[in-house]
Amino acid sequence: MAGFAAPLRDMEFVFTELAGLSPILSLLGEDYSAELVSTVLAEAGKIAEDVIAPLNHPGDKQGAKLENGKVRVADGWQPAYDTLVEGNWLGLPFPAEYGGMGLPWLVNAATSELWASASTAFALSTILTQGATHAIISCGSEQQKATYLPKLVSGEWAGTMVLTEAGAGSDLAAVRTKAVKSGDHYLISGQKIFITYGDHEMTPNIIHMVLARTPDAPPGVKGISLFIVPKFLVNEDGSLGARNDVRAVSLEHKLGIHASPTAVMSFGDNDGAIGYLVGEEGRGLEFMFIMMNNARLNVGLQGVALAERAYQQALGYARERIQGKAIGKTERGPIIDHPDVRRLLFTMKARTEAMRALAYVEAAALDLAEHETTADKKKQSQLLADFLNPIVKGWCTESGVKVASDGVQVHGGMGFIEETGAAQHYRDVRITAIYEGTTAIQANDLINRKLGRDQGAVARAVLAEVKAQAIKLKGSSRPELALIGRAMEEAHDVALKAIEWTLAAGAEDARLPAAASVPLLMLLGTVLGGHQMARAAEIAAARLGEGDFYVAKLATAQHYAVHVLPEALAYARTVTEGSKTVMSLESALF
Repeated sequence: MAGFAAPLRDMEFVFTELAGLSPILSLLGEDYSAELVSTVLAEAGKIAEDVIAPLNHPGDKQGAKLENGKVRVADGWQPAYDTLVEGNWLGLPFPAEYGGMGLPWLVNAATSELWASASTAFALSTILTQGATHAIISCGSEQQKATYLPKLVSGEWAGTMVLTEAGAGSDLAAVRTKAVKSGDHYLISGQKIFITYGDHEMTPNIIHMVLARTPDAPPGVKGISLFIVPKFLVNEDGSLGARNDVRAVSLEHKLGIHASPTAVMSFGDNDGAIGYLVGEEGRGLEFMFIMMNNARLNVGLQGVALAERAYQQALGYARERIQGKAIGKTERGPIIDHPDVRRLLFTMKARTEAMRALAYVEAAALDLAEHETTADKKKQSQLLADFLNPIVKGWCTESGVKVASDGVQVHGGMGFIEETGAAQHYRDVRITAIYEGTTAIQANDLINRKLGRDQGAVARAVLAEVKAQAIKLKGSSRPELALIGRAMEEAHDVALKAIEWTLAAGAEDARLPAAASVPLLMLLGTVLGGHQMARAAEIAAARLGEGDFYVAKLATAQHYAVHVLPEALAYARTVTEGSKTVMSLESALF
């Protein structure tokens, strides 16, 4: 599986050595084994390679279309989706009682990466359904679970997340869509924008998870409620009833992910769209965050996925493209022999492996938060997952953009030509740093919720592990490990200083931490990704005789330490010394 075999090997390494798959499987019971997980990953890789990836470029050219009131997906989308449904792939992380496989979210993270690497536009159809499913499992009534979960878990029905409005954007407090109680349901009216897979005909029904405001609700986020609004109403016997009053009125023309229908959705143009309250009124944003955080992890994984795809394509091109004589060579040869091309490729590889490791550690923390045996262990795992969520979403997507850009650079002029495919990866990955909350929104979440709620206690605990690993490696007799240890210790020190500065700066001027928030997020992503690479280096150094994978892993970790980790020093200086300049110039002078 050219392009997919390499990441599968690294996925399994991260599973077993860094994310802790074995303890998770032990908590799930004897029906789950490492062999089962390997089989699942291998099959997912085949589907990604043989079924989904061939659709990526043609789908980008064809796009999704709205014709005569119906959304048409690209050719091949339907049979590919049917393949996932037939294999119960959408049900992979959900309980068996609803028809799922009950496998860890860690394993689902790997399949999500594979689908997105094969075609992000296609993979979006799965993550929104899984997010809606997760929200109903967590917050829905028993009747709602019985009505919707079997169909959503199987993938027979699709799900969406319906938040954004033209006048509100990311400010959900400004949501104006109305929900008026009418008997046992509500009538929903309003218009939503940027709704991914808001309409299509790959499934007979679509379950919209909609934020709306009841008439007497207080202003702001406390007045928002969450509603289930099906495309087709569901009869008591589970069959489909009348078409609900919800329609796609237009599709957006986008920079990338052309084959993903991003719809403007209108609710209640006629009699009002029938919706069913999830939980209690006024708790909509709280419930939606369950779905949103799930989606944010998956979008972070899209950054990883497109970085991997861009790297694999650039690597293949660099091995085949003959141009010039490399230093020390007597004949013309492939551009991979040129030092700067090698630098680009090696840095792409190092970033991608660090991103993957950090994202999978978050997914593993979610599994432990669900399945650990004591309340304290559950709480600690959930706190770690919560802390990592904005970092994984923000840092992995911004890094994905960087890697895809470098992929274009490796191709040279051909990278700027659409037919090579390198440009599509760059276009597709650009949205990942925007949707499900821009990088600035992730950074605000990091400083206000994750650091603010415990005054940095979880962050300090995480960085203490970084420090311990750094000291351990710094004392190694192997020069590669000692180098990594010294670099990690320096990065740890500036990261800790930046966190302490952020917590204290708000007392001087509340704008200062906000001005520093994105550099702080990027700093923590760089350091925590480096920590995972340092852990990997120690393991690889002990197994160098077991194959080339470990030789490459140790070298890649060392490259990360000297080519990527130094970025932490610049980010830290920007945090502690650069924030005051951000607001120093009056807006009129820009």
